[in-house]
Formats: sequence, C-alpha cells, structure tokens
Amino acid sequence: MKSKRGYLYKDFKLFHLKDNKKESFELHYHEFNKIIVFLSGKVNYLIEGKSYNLKPGDILFINNYEVHRPIIDSSEEYERIIFWVNSDFLIKNNSNDFNLLKCFEFAAKNKINLLRLENDDKKYINELIRELELEVDSKVIGSSILSSALFIKLMVNLNRFFLNYDLSKEKADISFNEIIQNILFYINNNLKEDLSIDSISNKFFISKYYLMHKFKNETGYTLHSYINQKRMILACEYIKQGKNIHDVSEMCGFNDYSTFIRVFKKFYKLSPKEYKKDKF
Repeated sequence: MKSKRGYLYKDFKLFHLKDNKKESFELHYHEFNKIIVFLSGKVNYLIEGKSYNLKPGDILFINNYEVHRPIIDSSEEYERIIFWVNSDFLIKNNSNDFNLLKCFEFAAKNKINLLRLENDDKKYINELIRELELEVDSKVIGSSILSSALFIKLMVNLNRFFLNYDLSKEKADISFNEIIQNILFYINNNLKEDLSIDSISNKFFISKYYLMHKFKNETGYTLHSYINQKRMILACEYIKQGKNIHDVSEMCGFNDYSTFIRVFKKFYKLSPKEYKKDKF
C-alpha cells in the first residue's frame, strides 16, 4: 500500500529543505495540490508513471491524489522548496477571468507536470519566492496578510508561465511508456468499470503478463494495487459527500460489498462507517 502524507489546515504551507542524506522515499499522495521548486541535486521525480530528470529551477505541479516520489542521488545536496496548496484558498481568490487552479488542471489535462523557465523568468520567480519565504518566517504585524498576497501573486505568475508553456520543449528529460500512460488515463476515468487484468489487456491488445510487468516497472505499483488505491481515494471523496456506503461500493467498481469493506479496512484501518463517523 502506498501512503497518504501530510495534512493541510492553512491556506498554504512552505518548506525549504536541504539535505544530502541517503534516503529512499516511498510512493505517496496528498489530498491537496503540491508545487516543488527544484534548486539543486541529482533527482529524477516519478509522477504517475512519468519520470522527470530535474534541472535547477524546474517547477513541478502535482495534483491531489497523484502518486509520486523522488529518486535521489545522495552524492549531491538535494535542495528544494515545497508548497502545499489549499485549493479552497485559491478558489476563494479566483476572479471572473482568472482561475488560480488552472495550472494544476493544465498539468492533469496535458499529462505533464514540469515547467522549465527561461533564465529571466526563473530569476523573477526565485526572487518572488525569497520575498514570500521571508514574510512567512516574519513575526511582524500583518505578515500573514502579506504572505497570502505574495502567494497569490506567485500563483498568478506561475499560471501565466505554465499556460503559455511549450509542452514539447523538454521531451529529452521526460521518460515514460506511452501504452502505460494510456492505461493510467483509462483506469482513472473508468474506476466504476471492470478493470480486471484480462479486461485491460484485451482492451489494449497486450499480453497480461507483459502488462503486469511493465505496469509495475513504470509506476512502482502492481496493477491491482494501483486500481484499489484509486478506488479507495474515490470512495473517500464520495463518503465525504454524504453518499450511501452501499452506493459508494458500486460507484467505485466493487460488485461485492464485502470485498469493498475488506479493501477499505486494509487501506485506512477503519471501516467505511467508522471513516464516515470520523469525518462528520
């Protein structure tokens, strides 16, 4: 099972991290959106089956529930700035002509998470982040208001850069298997349907043994584990919306209610009823 990490109760959180210890990160996901500004090191970042070979200044947009992890060469110091982003805060600050969440929607639609800026634009963003970082750490009166304003300014500019980005530019530093990408897209858009290994291999005209091997190699998940993970994420969203748990089971592709309960308990150590009680 891959894990959910972190909770976000603020409008956003900023972390500036620097280390060169040998550490292996497991695949994980968040309920909130995440931005990573890569500053230094040797890192490949794996996001939903795509591997990004990062260069200093690269920016990654990671949507909520996208599974991801860095693969780090500890011979060099790994420095990065991470933003945890509260979607409700951005939505509250949207205008009629500007959607601050558009960068994440753009990443999901185009199945690309990387923004690589030109030097002048990179310098501008880095200066804006430094100003924001100082304000976040400040104890001066009004710093929380100014921090929020600076974060919105940062998000406006990141959206402007990403929405005008030439998606074909950095192909050499993005590796993925096209068949697996198509299968991932199909799974995430058909969680209610039959997603057995046989049905997927038949739909994509590939051997189920090749499918199982290639899927694990490209994503870090077994096919069965990935499907269950995504179905459980969807189930939690439906439960939070107040839907009937029996209906949730069917809406998430489980023909057998007892199997749904067993899988849910495996992931969350709670029954769906206990989870619902905990959330309300």
